[in-house]
Amino acid sequence: MKPVWVIDDDRSIRWVFEKALAREDIPYKTFATTQEALDALKQGVPQVLVSDIRMPGASGLELLQSVKQSHPGLPIIIMTAYSDLESAVAAFQGGAFEYLPKPFDVDQAVALIRRAIGESMREAEGEVARETPPEILGQAPSMQEVFRAIGRLSQSNATVLITGESGTGKELVALALHRHSSRAAKPFVAINTAAMPKDLLESELFGHERGAFTGAQAMRRGRFEQAEGGTLFLDEIGDMPAELQTRLLRVLSDGQFYRVGGHQPIKANVRVIAATHQDLEERVRQGLFREDLFHRLNVIRLRLPSLRERREDIGLLAKHFLVKSAQQLGVEAKRLSVEAMDYLAVQDFPGNVRQLENLCHWLTVMAATQAIEISDLPPELKPGGGTAAESDWVSALEREVERAFAGGETAILDKFSQAFEKAVIGTALARTGGRRIEAANLLGMGRNTITRKIAELRLDAKSGADEAV
Repeated sequence: MKPVWVIDDDRSIRWVFEKALAREDIPYKTFATTQEALDALKQGVPQVLVSDIRMPGASGLELLQSVKQSHPGLPIIIMTAYSDLESAVAAFQGGAFEYLPKPFDVDQAVALIRRAIGESMREAEGEVARETPPEILGQAPSMQEVFRAIGRLSQSNATVLITGESGTGKELVALALHRHSSRAAKPFVAINTAAMPKDLLESELFGHERGAFTGAQAMRRGRFEQAEGGTLFLDEIGDMPAELQTRLLRVLSDGQFYRVGGHQPIKANVRVIAATHQDLEERVRQGLFREDLFHRLNVIRLRLPSLRERREDIGLLAKHFLVKSAQQLGVEAKRLSVEAMDYLAVQDFPGNVRQLENLCHWLTVMAATQAIEISDLPPELKPGGGTAAESDWVSALEREVERAFAGGETAILDKFSQAFEKAVIGTALARTGGRRIEAANLLGMGRNTITRKIAELRLDAKSGADEAV
């Protein structure tokens, strides 16, 4: 393993790191100035770089900017005695792995360096793919079947019915079917048939003539005309109103349609791909969906597996979505630790791929460090999190209040409010290792407020990282 570099103009800080890293058998080098480190970079690159933010000459942020240009994958930890939000934001915007305010707890600093070392090694192994990903990701056998079906359908104009739970990627598959068909040069037009009222949906699909109804001041081409020669994707077809089911059936059987208020038939050279998360056979039995339309749509059926059925793809998809979110936000991509990846792989994800993508976007914005641990996940995904857990603690609180009343206590609001604040602030301090600024940010309060609360609640013993080097 390459050494960890520590850059700080304070000799005592360098000495603390030297002793701590030597005790952990972690190779190291220390430098008193930014320029010394930049000169040493010409000879070799460290495993991890730890730098003070304010030093004579070039600052730690300038060092961060310079090193990230030539070594973007190198984890850099920025530390400073000036624990202000502006410095933290600047460090993270510059691509810092973590922000470490002084004074700090030595054991926690070493643990942070170990995390950064693990991140550096995963980066070196090329764990994050840098090639342009395929349009649909999936290594699970069930997804390979989907890919094979797309390939077989590439030379066909047959109507396709895509089924699967919400969030499984039905529109992506429809788009892939279009792109790999002979109609690829023509439009791909998508419409969610459940997202608009019946009267508007009819006009959206088939267009309308001027004066066809109040407000129709000009002729409008519908989605069938817009998709001429290409593909029309009808999402959530199971929710289509009965009257429109009849009109759609006529288009599929006759190959022509009329605009709303129109009298001239219009030929439809369109391939229809429909999708639903519902059981259409059951809706047919219930009289909610036309059986003849079902058979017209169900020429080729393609079922998409839920994410629970392809758990081996969760890690692959998560990496892709973290990179995608980082590109959208213009930041460095974050990465899941092995433990976090294993934990996510056993979750149910009722929202499927869409839920996983939303989670990765949340982590890109909200996770405190580049390497994401289980503790960085949103509350509803953490062990014991979610609505049930919330209900449990509220019920427990209610029982405690009832017990206090039964015991003859009065004026109990201050007692329970103080206990609540002590628990919440204490937990926040424990999570941030006693770093008050970070705890205040988590809680949504100001630095002065949290300092006052710590004193009032006598929590100083729990915020040792603020009092130790």
